[in-house]
Amino acid sequence: MSATWSSRACSTLPPPPAPPSTPKDRAGWGLLAQKLGVKVIHVAERDTQKANIPKAIGEFVNTWSIDGFVGEGCQPAELGWGTHERHFPIDGGRHEIGKGAAIYLHRPGASVRVRTWTPKEGPFHGFLITHSEAISLSDFLTVEEAGKVTYRPTCHYAYHPCDDAVLSVHEIAGKNWQMQATRRLMSDEIISGIDELGVLLAGHAKGAYWLGSQLDIETARDLAPYNSATSLQVTSSVLAGVVWAIENPHVGIVEPEDMDFRRCLEIAGEYWGPRVGAFTDWTPLDHRAELFPEDLDPSDPWQFKNIRVG
Repeated sequence: MSATWSSRACSTLPPPPAPPSTPKDRAGWGLLAQKLGVKVIHVAERDTQKANIPKAIGEFVNTWSIDGFVGEGCQPAELGWGTHERHFPIDGGRHEIGKGAAIYLHRPGASVRVRTWTPKEGPFHGFLITHSEAISLSDFLTVEEAGKVTYRPTCHYAYHPCDDAVLSVHEIAGKNWQMQATRRLMSDEIISGIDELGVLLAGHAKGAYWLGSQLDIETARDLAPYNSATSLQVTSSVLAGVVWAIENPHVGIVEPEDMDFRRCLEIAGEYWGPRVGAFTDWTPLDHRAELFPEDLDPSDPWQFKNIRVG
């Protein structure tokens, strides 16, 4: 295993033009992901925003919806389950209906941590909170031949909220997931930090590639006053969805993967600050089993068994 990690070819990227080879449908995107060898897709997010008012005991603090975060965090951890996986979680379960693209763990998402990477933060542990895109994206990229699934990536969230929110989660977990009496949505008291939110595509020949937004609090306030970096990333995506729905009134209810991503990026991307792409040679096996023995699968760093913490 590699003893160090690094990022490569980090750059600020303008909205890319559509190359001639861009897939035109679900089948094309699945075949492209399979051809590239993408095993794992993380929504890898690190929020470093901090306030001049520290979290108090008995208070839940966050940079976006507190009820939303707690609701997601208390639901079972859900993830898209890839065809490369060889170790089914001992606490895992499968859904009785559907296409089998997703599994769940018999644990709250905010109690499950996973290893991931972003360009500014480097390696870190994030919470595997449930998010719809983990399931819809894994399903969207599924490749079938003669009715048999031949390819599917593992997809899940890997979210490290702001440090005060981590303390809040630690406290609520200690109370057996009973909510604190006081809640505070951070806003004007934020004095610094960014929300580094993107997608880590991993397991292919070049290692891993992260693409996303590095929006800082100052830029967020310049773009849309009364927002944090996190709230602006969220609401700008909602804005893009609303505009797309207005422009496509007869399409009906669809998953985000079925929408025109170029149009959505055209709208939401104006509020994301720098959009950065970076390769890395980091893997979940880096510096593992140095202090104590660990049950690892060294033959494939991108097994969920290696990514999961504990």
